[in-house]
Amino acid sequence: MVLPLLNTTHKMRKLSIDIETYSEADLPNCGVYRYVEDPSFEILLFAYAFDDEPVEIVDLARGGVLPFKVKLALFDSNVLKTAFNANFEITCLNKYLLESTGFRLRESQWECTRVRSAVAGLPLSLEAAAKVLMLEEQKMREGKALIRYFSMPCKPTKANGYRSRNLPEHDLAKWEIFKTYCKQDVSTERAISNKLQNIEITPTEQALWELDQKIISRGIELDMELVQNAISLDTEIREDLLWKAEKLTGLDNPNSVSQLKSWLEGEGTEVPKSLSKDSVSELLGSGELSKEAEEMLRIRQELSKTSVKKYQAMARAVCTDGRVRGLLQFYGANRTGRWAGRLVQVQNLPRNKHPELDLARELVKDKDRVMLEMCFGNVPNILSELIRTAFVAKEGCTLLVADYSAIEARVIAWLADEQWVLDVFNSHGKIYEATAAQMFGVPIESVTKGSGLRDRGKVAQLACGYQGGVAALTAMDVAGKIPDEEKPGLVKNWRDANPNIVKLWGKIERAAVKAVKEKTVVTIAHGVKFIGQRNFLFVELPSGRRLAYPKARMVVNRFGREAIQYEGLIQVTNKWGKIDTYGGKLTENIVQAIARDCLAFALLNLENAGYRVCMHIHDEVVIENESADNLEDVCRIMALPIPWAEGLPLRADGFTTNFYKKD
Repeated sequence: MVLPLLNTTHKMRKLSIDIETYSEADLPNCGVYRYVEDPSFEILLFAYAFDDEPVEIVDLARGGVLPFKVKLALFDSNVLKTAFNANFEITCLNKYLLESTGFRLRESQWECTRVRSAVAGLPLSLEAAAKVLMLEEQKMREGKALIRYFSMPCKPTKANGYRSRNLPEHDLAKWEIFKTYCKQDVSTERAISNKLQNIEITPTEQALWELDQKIISRGIELDMELVQNAISLDTEIREDLLWKAEKLTGLDNPNSVSQLKSWLEGEGTEVPKSLSKDSVSELLGSGELSKEAEEMLRIRQELSKTSVKKYQAMARAVCTDGRVRGLLQFYGANRTGRWAGRLVQVQNLPRNKHPELDLARELVKDKDRVMLEMCFGNVPNILSELIRTAFVAKEGCTLLVADYSAIEARVIAWLADEQWVLDVFNSHGKIYEATAAQMFGVPIESVTKGSGLRDRGKVAQLACGYQGGVAALTAMDVAGKIPDEEKPGLVKNWRDANPNIVKLWGKIERAAVKAVKEKTVVTIAHGVKFIGQRNFLFVELPSGRRLAYPKARMVVNRFGREAIQYEGLIQVTNKWGKIDTYGGKLTENIVQAIARDCLAFALLNLENAGYRVCMHIHDEVVIENESADNLEDVCRIMALPIPWAEGLPLRADGFTTNFYKKD
């Protein structure tokens, strides 16, 4: 039950909050929704501060109670509640408040400071954001050790009296430091919020965050029989493979890289530095292995299958009602504002290609390994293909799955005014065939599915839009169908066929450079604005949302030319550092951000129309619905014209299913 809005008259105040909790569930691996469901869950400490007042702490673990003014403020629409990763505080407090008051919090009265940090292009952790902002109020370093001590179960030992949990009375000095740490997190969160007060979270983004909280708390049902049997089958297969490897090699642990390297060298094999997936494949393709070495490396290939990890993640995160929640993180990719996958990582699921998924699912649920091997051959491979199908509709419902057709290709053509591409999307929509026809000067009718021309058109279309060259073509040509000698010509053909997109890269780079150098505003097509402001470069999108590039400046890059550099999370190292950018990369950020805003517009419209979105993956939505007859309406809503994107041709296609899959 949600408490009705209080009819208060005092002016808007801000309440900053941080809590410390305990649960036997492993939070990073199971997520907050499963975490709070555990019978052992409790809130230990509640730290808070109104506006700029001193931070107060309530020691709930030792009998403290929330002051009346705090309880009142939690339900007061004139008090803005803030926290860094507010989803955690809201979910935990809802469990606590439901038990003590019977009421739930309203997300509309909250603001997530982590979202504000992400909108500013800053890190998604409290500690890292405070460091980048060089605040006086930094997170205490002792925190991780204190959390391990008080917030997690401990190993029973003779020294600790064989207890499985550390309570405050077991170390009151540490407990007092823990209370200081909790208070300091409020000070740090508040300092970040104050520092970023000029970073706007638009009303649309706030509404979208509130919808996101509904979607991730709604979750989606799992077929736990399939999940558990897939894990069991995988364990059985791994044990058999290890037994074979031990018998073949005589090693105590054939999974050990050092032991296996020594054994392979004894077999006359020249072993590379690592035994990575690619290295093993190269060795197997060399034709220079002994029969035993080849057999062992094939066993290692089988052992390296990672399909079961996602099943294990599902098993850890599933809630008591059979649903998994918290699969997405709002603004998880702060360069574009896209969602990021969490827990099961639904943004990165293996594709399914086999037509007999129903049969495979039933055989796994029957745990019939013999029939699985007879019908599908490699069991780990079919288990991998079945991962998507573990997400199912609840009883009495079906899943409506709909996604945008070629959304990035549509957006970039719209931004660049590449009219022939827009004409394709406004008519037959066969962009790969049309691209090949344009590139090679042949009739589109001659470009058939499965033909070499269509393959080249598809790879070029996917690889070249963001100033990609031969390297991008090679990366996109996964099947290796295009000879290396053809690739430079394909890049040139694609660019010749798309002159306005090529011009767009230059327009975007020149506009960004001018904005950074002159601290000015430069507007290009469709209202995209580049804003140089203090040490930021902002890109205002047609939706009104802004992308942020912190500490943007001009430098001489490794190619000896002037370029824009900013600070951000380096994807390869996952560390904060300096990043050079250019027209093609900025184009990619902008196009993907606009595509994200199209999805956001659709999500809000779908929810307003009464559809229960339970998951979305890139440009695809998954809706749990009582009727399969609404798919056409869902696709219609997704393709509705967007007020800020006049002339952008959108189209959505979909299918209905009882279990999630790639159609």
